Amino acid sequence: MQQHLLASAEIEEYANLVTQQEPDTAAAIADKTRNTLQYTEMLTGKVEGRFLSMLIGLTGAHRVLEVGMFTGYSAYMMARALPEDGEVVTLEMNERYKAIADDCLKDDPHAKKIKVVMGNALETIPKLQGPFDMMFLDADKEHYPEYYELMFPKLKTGGLFVVDNALWYGEVTDPKDRKAEAIDKLNHTIKNDPRVENVLLTVRDGIHLARKTGDDHGTG
Repeated sequence: MQQHLLASAEIEEYANLVTQQEPDTAAAIADKTRNTLQYTEMLTGKVEGRFLSMLIGLTGAHRVLEVGMFTGYSAYMMARALPEDGEVVTLEMNERYKAIADDCLKDDPHAKKIKVVMGNALETIPKLQGPFDMMFLDADKEHYPEYYELMFPKLKTGGLFVVDNALWYGEVTDPKDRKAEAIDKLNHTIKNDPRVENVLLTVRDGIHLARKTGDDHGTG
Protein backbone atom coordinates (compact mmCIF):
# COMPACT_ATOMS: atom_id res chain seq x y z
CA MET A 1 0.00 0.00 0.00
CA GLN A 2 1.15 3.53 -0.68
CA GLN A 3 -0.20 5.68 2.16
CA HIS A 4 0.73 6.08 5.84
CA LEU A 5 3.94 4.11 5.44
CA LEU A 6 6.29 3.58 8.34
CA ALA A 7 9.30 5.35 6.86
CA SER A 8 9.36 9.10 6.28
CA ALA A 9 8.32 10.53 2.94
CA GLU A 10 11.95 11.44 2.26
CA ILE A 11 13.13 7.89 2.85
CA GLU A 12 10.36 6.45 0.67
CA GLU A 13 11.24 8.91 -2.09
CA TYR A 14 14.92 8.00 -1.86
CA ALA A 15 14.17 4.26 -1.96
CA ASN A 16 12.10 4.80 -5.10
CA LEU A 17 14.85 6.94 -6.61
CA VAL A 18 17.58 4.32 -6.27
CA THR A 19 15.40 1.30 -7.11
CA GLN A 20 15.54 0.07 -10.70
CA GLN A 21 12.95 1.70 -12.94
CA GLU A 22 9.64 -0.10 -13.30
CA PRO A 23 8.77 -1.65 -16.69
CA ASP A 24 6.53 0.35 -19.02
CA THR A 25 3.57 -1.98 -18.52
CA ALA A 26 3.81 -1.70 -14.73
CA ALA A 27 3.95 2.09 -15.04
CA ALA A 28 0.88 2.00 -17.28
CA ILE A 29 -1.02 -0.06 -14.71
CA ALA A 30 -0.10 2.43 -11.98
CA ASP A 31 -1.09 5.43 -14.11
CA LYS A 32 -4.42 3.96 -15.22
CA THR A 33 -5.23 2.93 -11.66
CA ARG A 34 -4.58 6.43 -10.32
CA ASN A 35 -6.52 8.05 -13.17
CA THR A 36 -9.50 5.70 -12.91
CA LEU A 37 -10.04 4.85 -9.26
CA GLN A 38 -10.64 7.12 -6.30
CA TYR A 39 -8.90 4.90 -3.74
CA THR A 40 -5.52 3.69 -4.99
CA GLU A 41 -3.75 2.84 -1.74
CA MET A 42 -3.91 -0.87 -2.62
CA LEU A 43 -1.60 -0.29 -5.58
CA THR A 44 1.74 -2.07 -5.27
CA GLY A 45 4.53 0.44 -5.82
CA LYS A 46 7.84 0.18 -7.62
CA VAL A 47 9.88 -0.84 -4.57
CA GLU A 48 7.61 -3.67 -3.50
CA GLY A 49 7.07 -4.75 -7.09
CA ARG A 50 10.82 -5.08 -7.58
CA PHE A 51 11.06 -6.89 -4.23
CA LEU A 52 8.52 -9.48 -5.37
CA SER A 53 10.35 -9.91 -8.68
CA MET A 54 13.57 -10.50 -6.79
CA LEU A 55 11.93 -13.08 -4.55
CA ILE A 56 10.86 -14.97 -7.68
CA GLY A 57 14.42 -14.97 -8.94
CA LEU A 58 15.94 -15.94 -5.60
CA THR A 59 13.54 -18.82 -4.97
CA GLY A 60 13.43 -20.10 -8.54
CA ALA A 61 9.64 -20.15 -8.34
CA HIS A 62 7.66 -21.40 -11.32
CA ARG A 63 4.13 -21.30 -9.95
CA VAL A 64 2.78 -18.49 -7.75
CA LEU A 65 -0.55 -17.95 -6.00
CA GLU A 66 -1.65 -14.37 -5.35
CA VAL A 67 -4.74 -13.59 -3.29
CA GLY A 68 -5.81 -10.02 -4.01
CA MET A 69 -4.88 -8.96 -7.55
CA PHE A 70 -6.34 -5.42 -7.46
CA THR A 71 -5.38 -3.92 -10.86
CA GLY A 72 -2.59 -6.35 -11.65
CA TYR A 73 0.64 -4.53 -10.76
CA SER A 74 2.06 -7.18 -8.44
CA ALA A 75 0.82 -10.07 -10.60
CA TYR A 76 2.58 -8.55 -13.58
CA MET A 77 5.83 -7.90 -11.74
CA MET A 78 5.91 -11.50 -10.56
CA ALA A 79 4.88 -12.92 -13.95
CA ARG A 80 7.64 -11.12 -15.83
CA ALA A 81 10.20 -12.61 -13.41
CA LEU A 82 8.97 -16.15 -14.04
CA PRO A 83 10.35 -18.46 -16.71
CA GLU A 84 8.37 -18.89 -19.93
CA ASP A 85 6.49 -21.88 -18.51
CA GLY A 86 5.75 -20.12 -15.22
CA GLU A 87 2.30 -19.17 -13.95
CA VAL A 88 0.77 -16.65 -11.56
CA VAL A 89 -2.69 -17.69 -10.41
CA THR A 90 -4.23 -14.49 -9.04
CA LEU A 91 -7.57 -14.16 -7.25
CA GLU A 92 -9.85 -11.14 -7.46
CA MET A 93 -13.56 -10.44 -7.03
CA ASN A 94 -13.92 -6.89 -8.36
CA GLU A 95 -14.70 -6.80 -12.09
CA ARG A 96 -13.68 -3.14 -12.37
CA TYR A 97 -10.20 -3.89 -11.06
CA LYS A 98 -9.88 -6.81 -13.48
CA ALA A 99 -10.93 -4.60 -16.41
CA ILE A 100 -8.04 -2.21 -15.70
CA ALA A 101 -5.59 -5.12 -15.53
CA ASP A 102 -6.95 -6.64 -18.74
CA ASP A 103 -6.64 -3.35 -20.62
CA CYS A 104 -3.05 -2.72 -19.53
CA LEU A 105 -1.85 -6.29 -20.01
CA LYS A 106 -3.56 -7.18 -23.28
CA ASP A 107 -0.49 -6.55 -25.47
CA ASP A 108 2.24 -7.62 -23.05
CA PRO A 109 3.88 -11.01 -23.71
CA HIS A 110 4.12 -11.80 -20.00
CA ALA A 111 0.32 -11.66 -19.64
CA LYS A 112 0.10 -15.25 -20.86
CA LYS A 113 1.65 -16.32 -17.55
CA ILE A 114 -1.19 -14.76 -15.54
CA LYS A 115 -4.38 -16.71 -14.80
CA VAL A 116 -7.11 -14.65 -13.12
CA VAL A 117 -9.67 -16.48 -10.97
CA MET A 118 -12.72 -14.37 -10.14
CA GLY A 119 -14.86 -14.81 -7.05
CA ASN A 120 -14.69 -14.86 -3.27
CA ALA A 121 -11.23 -16.16 -2.40
CA LEU A 122 -12.58 -18.05 0.62
CA GLU A 123 -14.55 -20.11 -1.91
CA THR A 124 -12.09 -20.25 -4.80
CA ILE A 125 -8.90 -21.15 -2.87
CA PRO A 126 -10.15 -24.64 -1.89
CA LYS A 127 -10.81 -25.40 -5.56
CA LEU A 128 -7.23 -24.68 -6.63
CA GLN A 129 -4.77 -27.48 -7.23
CA GLY A 130 -1.33 -27.18 -5.64
CA PRO A 131 1.52 -27.18 -5.24
CA PHE A 132 2.66 -23.55 -5.50
CA ASP A 133 6.26 -22.42 -5.09
CA MET A 134 5.39 -19.00 -3.69
CA MET A 135 2.30 -17.27 -2.35
CA PHE A 136 1.50 -13.58 -1.95
CA LEU A 137 -1.35 -12.51 0.33
CA ASP A 138 -2.70 -8.98 -0.14
CA ALA A 139 -6.48 -9.26 0.14
CA ASP A 140 -9.10 -8.07 2.65
CA LYS A 141 -7.34 -7.93 5.99
CA GLU A 142 -10.17 -9.24 8.20
CA HIS A 143 -9.77 -12.67 6.61
CA TYR A 144 -5.98 -12.92 6.67
CA PRO A 145 -5.93 -15.81 9.21
CA GLU A 146 -8.52 -17.78 7.21
CA TYR A 147 -6.63 -17.22 3.95
CA TYR A 148 -3.44 -18.52 5.53
CA GLU A 149 -5.10 -21.73 6.68
CA LEU A 150 -6.63 -22.30 3.23
CA MET A 151 -3.52 -21.41 1.25
CA PHE A 152 -0.74 -23.00 3.28
CA PRO A 153 -1.54 -26.67 2.50
CA LYS A 154 -1.09 -25.85 -1.19
CA LEU A 155 2.43 -24.44 -0.69
CA LYS A 156 5.25 -26.84 -1.45
CA THR A 157 7.82 -27.72 1.20
CA GLY A 158 10.56 -25.12 0.86
CA GLY A 159 8.08 -22.66 -0.66
CA LEU A 160 7.74 -19.03 0.39
CA PHE A 161 4.64 -17.37 1.85
CA VAL A 162 4.62 -13.55 1.59
CA VAL A 163 2.18 -11.38 3.54
CA ASP A 164 1.70 -7.72 2.63
CA ASN A 165 0.66 -4.96 5.09
CA ALA A 166 1.84 -7.09 8.01
CA LEU A 167 2.39 -3.99 10.19
CA TRP A 168 -0.79 -2.14 9.14
CA TYR A 169 0.49 1.41 9.72
CA GLY A 170 1.95 0.22 13.04
CA GLU A 171 -1.51 -0.53 14.46
CA VAL A 172 -0.68 -4.20 15.05
CA THR A 173 1.28 -3.23 18.15
CA ASP A 174 -1.98 -2.21 19.83
CA PRO A 175 -4.87 -3.50 17.71
CA LYS A 176 -8.09 -1.55 18.04
CA ASP A 177 -10.11 -2.71 15.03
CA ARG A 178 -10.85 -5.96 13.21
CA LYS A 179 -8.25 -5.45 10.50
CA ALA A 180 -5.39 -4.82 12.90
CA GLU A 181 -6.56 -7.68 15.13
CA ALA A 182 -6.68 -10.11 12.19
CA ILE A 183 -3.22 -9.14 10.92
CA ASP A 184 -1.78 -9.37 14.43
CA LYS A 185 -3.37 -12.81 14.81
CA LEU A 186 -1.81 -13.99 11.54
CA ASN A 187 1.62 -12.61 12.47
CA HIS A 188 1.56 -14.59 15.71
CA THR A 189 0.13 -17.65 13.97
CA ILE A 190 3.06 -17.64 11.56
CA LYS A 191 5.57 -17.06 14.35
CA ASN A 192 4.20 -20.05 16.29
CA ASP A 193 3.74 -22.33 13.27
CA PRO A 194 6.27 -25.19 13.62
CA ARG A 195 6.09 -25.77 9.86
CA VAL A 196 7.82 -22.49 8.96
CA GLU A 197 10.77 -20.23 9.58
CA ASN A 198 9.82 -16.57 9.44
CA VAL A 199 10.91 -12.95 9.50
CA LEU A 200 8.78 -9.81 9.55
CA LEU A 201 10.44 -7.05 7.53
CA THR A 202 9.82 -3.36 8.19
CA VAL A 203 9.63 -2.66 4.46
CA ARG A 204 6.89 -0.22 3.43
CA ASP A 205 3.84 -1.31 5.46
CA GLY A 206 5.46 -4.52 6.65
CA ILE A 207 6.20 -7.70 4.68
CA HIS A 208 6.08 -11.01 6.55
CA LEU A 209 8.07 -13.85 4.98
CA ALA A 210 7.54 -17.48 5.97
CA ARG A 211 9.39 -20.40 4.40
CA LYS A 212 7.68 -23.75 4.67
CA THR A 213 9.99 -26.28 6.31
CA GLY A 214 7.47 -28.96 7.33
CA ASP A 215 6.77 -32.32 5.74
CA ASP A 216 3.53 -31.32 4.02
CA HIS A 217 4.28 -31.47 0.28
CA GLY A 218 1.65 -28.89 -0.57
CA THR A 219 -0.44 -30.72 -3.15
CA GLY A 220 -3.70 -29.16 -1.99
